[in-house]
Parts: sequence; C-alpha cells; structure tokens
Amino acid sequence: MIGRSKWGVNETRRVFRCAKQRLLARVASGKTGANPEPFAPALEPRLHSPDDTQRRPARGALSGVRILDMATVLAAPLGATLCADQGAEVVKLELPGGGDALRGLQPVKDGKALWWKIANRGKRGITLDVRQPAGRALLLQLVTRFDVLVENFRTGTLDRWGLDLATLHRANPRLVVVRLTGFGQTGPYKSRPGFARIFEAMSGFTNLTGEAGGSPLHSNFPVGDAVAGLFCAFSIASEMARLRGDPQALGCEVDLAATEALFRLLDPLPVEHEQLGTVRMPAGNCASYTAPSNMYRSRDGIYFSVVASSDPIFQRLCAAVGKPEWAGDPRFATNPARVLNLVALDEGLGQWFAAHDYDAIERRLEEAGIPFSKIFTIADIEQDPHYRAREAIIRLPDPDYGSLPAPCVVPRVPGRELPIPRTGPDTGEHNAEVYGEFGLDAAALAALRAQKVI
Repeated sequence: MIGRSKWGVNETRRVFRCAKQRLLARVASGKTGANPEPFAPALEPRLHSPDDTQRRPARGALSGVRILDMATVLAAPLGATLCADQGAEVVKLELPGGGDALRGLQPVKDGKALWWKIANRGKRGITLDVRQPAGRALLLQLVTRFDVLVENFRTGTLDRWGLDLATLHRANPRLVVVRLTGFGQTGPYKSRPGFARIFEAMSGFTNLTGEAGGSPLHSNFPVGDAVAGLFCAFSIASEMARLRGDPQALGCEVDLAATEALFRLLDPLPVEHEQLGTVRMPAGNCASYTAPSNMYRSRDGIYFSVVASSDPIFQRLCAAVGKPEWAGDPRFATNPARVLNLVALDEGLGQWFAAHDYDAIERRLEEAGIPFSKIFTIADIEQDPHYRAREAIIRLPDPDYGSLPAPCVVPRVPGRELPIPRTGPDTGEHNAEVYGEFGLDAAALAALRAQKVI
C-alpha cells in the first residue's frame, strides 16, 4: 500500500479489535447510523502464499498498490485488471446476490460466464451492500487498507449512499477515487446512463466507420469500454507515481469520462474542422489521409490489408505487383497525389490482387517488405506461428475448467516474468479471506450475511 501506517502492530491490532466489536454491536442492534464513524488506520498486508497465483509477488511495476474495484461490466473493471496484470492487488466488490452484470453476458457455458472469468482475472472477490449503514461502515474500514477505489456508478450515486469524497478521505486521506462514467462528473449530461456504443457514437468515433455515403457502423466489440479502461489504468498508475514521489501528498478524485477518452484519440478532428472546415466522414476501408491503405480480396477469397503510404514503400509495392511505371506516374508519385487519385489507384491494385491467390500475394509482399496482414479471426491467431512463438495466448488457472485461454500480459518487460493470474472470482469467493484480514471471524460474517450486508 502506498504510504503505510506508522502505528505499531500491537496498537493497530487493538484498534481493529475495537472496530470489529463496534461493527458487530451495530449490526446486532440495528443502530448503525447514517454517518458511520471511519475506522482506524490498517495493519500491514499479510504475506501471501507464493503458490497463490491470484496474489502477486513483489515483481510487477504496481506491486504494493491495492485497488478496491467496485465497478461493473467492462470499462472500469478492465482498468483494475490491467493494474493486476502489472502486480497490483485487486479486490472485486459486488453487491450480494446480484453481482456484476457482466456475469450475464455471452459467452456463457454450463451457466458459467466466460467473459467474466477472463475480464476479472487476477482479482479476489467479496460482496458488500454499501447501501446499508453497516455496509457503509465496513466499506470505510476497507478503504483504510487500499490505495485506490474504482467505481462507475452514475454521477452522485455514492454521495447519495453516504460515501461522498469527503467521507472517504476522512477514512483514508491518501485514497485515490477513480470515477469512470460515460460523460463525467460535471456538465449537462453527467447523469445520463451509457454503454460503449453510446460513448463511441458521441465521441465522433462511430462517424468514422462504414462505407462512404452510407450508414455509420458499430464494431461487434465494445471498443469504447476498452479505451476507457486503458485510460483508467493510466490514471491509476499516474496517481500512484505521484503518491510514491511525495509521502505527504493527499489522495484525489479522478474524473474520467469514457466519451472523452475516445475523443482524446481523435487528435486531428478539431484542428481539421477549425482550420480547414473539413468534417471527416466514413471512407469505407480506405483512409482519407494516406494511400494506398485499403483492404483487398485475393482470387481465393482471402481478405487482407495493405498500407504503403510512404513513397519508398509505394515504389516497392509497384515493383512487387509488376507495375513499376506507377511509381513515376504523376498521379501516384507522392502521398498527397495518391490520396487525390485514390479510386484509380485502388482499382489497379484491386484487379492485380483479385487475379492472384493469397499465398502468392503473401510471398510477393513479404519479399518486398510491404506492411500487410490477412484479416485474422481468433482461429487464425491461435494457429499463427508468430503469436505462438511469443506465447500471446496464455492459460489462466480456473476451478471449473482447469484452465482457460486469454490474451497475454501487455506490455512485456524483458527479464521480468510475472506470474499467470487465475480467472475471475466467484461472487463473494474471498469474503472469509479478505474480511478475515480485518479481524472478522466466522460469527461476524454470519451476522453480516443474516443482515444481507455481505
């Protein structure tokens, strides 16, 4: 944990015994109160068994960082998962009974949510109803032991539950609270609900896809959530660097809007519109800024992408397809000229590619040093020699299936071998383990379950 307690171990244990007794007394009496008292600073984390792949040894760049992930579905949880990949200890908090909506999304096999298992890899799982006074009290105890709280409730939800930023910071002044919403904590849309396709639509991202003159197209994957998750992980790492650099620094609120995360990637759009009056629109598989850059089809029905935007690469492409004269044609000699004459260029290339099988095309382009790739399916990825050589698909230990395939940890750092995490936890799988670290025994947990707090 960033900035550990300076209390003595015996004194801290005494305080937590008292905290446990106060919590049990409130649960038993029902007098939990609307504004529960924050608990005292926490004990040092226990040493974990080296063979427990869900707990990370001190080898990752984020080792020692503790994240409480109370977000749902994909974007914010992905941010926490990426941090777990790099050594952070992440505890996934779900409501009792209901759990995360991602558990109900396909793919599902034998009643088991496969996407959930992969998306929440490397985490321990607990349940807690923070809407109840006893649940709030327990959460305020939990956050004393964590560096980061990640949430993606609609703006103002935690405040209504009595878990506003001031209350959280009274419990842990160095806590970083990452709030990932669709539209941010301010502005006229701050309370709107949203999902990935809504963020993609509003950011301008969707308007760039589809055929020229046709309808925009959504991807069959929530790209908006994935991009927001990357910015979530970046936010966490940035704040941890700040806190590590200054032991006196305080925590903060991170206001992360998924729509802005996507828009941040579209650098040229605002300046292009202001200075040139241009609104970039869908262009099919072509690129409106460079050429050739398109998808083509071989004689045997294989689709592949080719990009030869620089003049030297284009010259090599012309030679590879038996058209060296194109390199000297004024219509194609420079990238701006090729963009202006894109239709004629693509017709010529398309005809040549359509007259040859993909294997022959692959050999020609490979020998000429042309950037290209077949349009891969997951079946292609699994069999590709490059992916296999780099072990880009790893197997996560799983209690239901033995192991499950998943993408590898990214990025790689040569010489630093991180342990492979297990798949995501069952709902409340680690209640006894995590709450036990706070001194709550079986009787205390039974009382909390009876109250439907956990």
